Amino acid sequence: MKKCPFCSIDIKIEHHFAENDYLCQQKELIMNRQPQLMDVSRMRDILTPHLSQIREHVFMNSELTMIRGDHTVFSLLMRQRPPFTINDHRLGIIMSGEVEININLQDRHLKSGTLVYFGPGTIIHPKRLSPDLRVFGMGLFSNFPMPFAQGQMPSAFNGQVRDFQLLVSEEDIAIARHILDTIWQTVHVTDDYHRPTVTALVAAQMHHYDQLFHRQSDQLASSRSREQSIFDRFLQLVTQHCAEHHQIGYYADRMCLTERYLSTVIRKTSGTTAKDWIDRALITRIKIELRHTDKPAAQIADEMHFANPSFFSKYFRRLTGMTPGEYKSIS
Repeated sequence: MKKCPFCSIDIKIEHHFAENDYLCQQKELIMNRQPQLMDVSRMRDILTPHLSQIREHVFMNSELTMIRGDHTVFSLLMRQRPPFTINDHRLGIIMSGEVEININLQDRHLKSGTLVYFGPGTIIHPKRLSPDLRVFGMGLFSNFPMPFAQGQMPSAFNGQVRDFQLLVSEEDIAIARHILDTIWQTVHVTDDYHRPTVTALVAAQMHHYDQLFHRQSDQLASSRSREQSIFDRFLQLVTQHCAEHHQIGYYADRMCLTERYLSTVIRKTSGTTAKDWIDRALITRIKIELRHTDKPAAQIADEMHFANPSFFSKYFRRLTGMTPGEYKSIS
């Protein structure tokens, strides 16, 4: 037995995978453990019984949540067993420590001094978290009054990208933290805080993240290989469109590439086939629907553009070892 360094839960390490088996391990973890929807209702259910213990470090209402680096908060969330999926916008700062985490099927190593954004539909699977990890961040729930007119949302947040992580300067971190500190102070002045002030501060934070995102994107574009750029774009499209488009031809057309060339690049860059990436994303989306909605399998099959329910069931069983009905019954 071993203590989890993040939440002090006893965990048992049962297998050690060689480096060349790593991708197979990731596929098994993602496909065989359903993501849990970590929305406002779920977070409230988890945190409310412990408010007396964490009140100094958490603010939450129906529109907004803020977490200010307390180890207990993350312990409570981690006990729910990742992976998690979200349906809102979350922005934060890693103030200290580090974390190894799988975000939308890609592994990331994040450390102190990193700005983090997770958008709607993001799937998050923390792997290794240091004991000194502290995060200061906010979640803008689906009914938060976004401070932008239609079409004016900063492009980093308008759905073009689902997540990003930025290792930035101390000055940029200080600005982001100052804005968060001001929001924190504002929402704690009274129970009925001044919402226009908070939304204006949120807008300032989003613009700050947006300009840093585009600055880093421009720098990466000049140094990143063409093949890595193709892979990143492919994975972005897959996470956005896997429910509607299951074949590599669609993604090749969107990227103005031949299927053969795209398949070759994806295999060379990631060690995994393009079809495997599509299957991973699609199975994850199906599991979310089965786990978190009351939709019958036939409706999910139709919405996910399968030819018929029978084909949908066979596809799901081939990749998970169980039928949709069996999976739903054990979820």
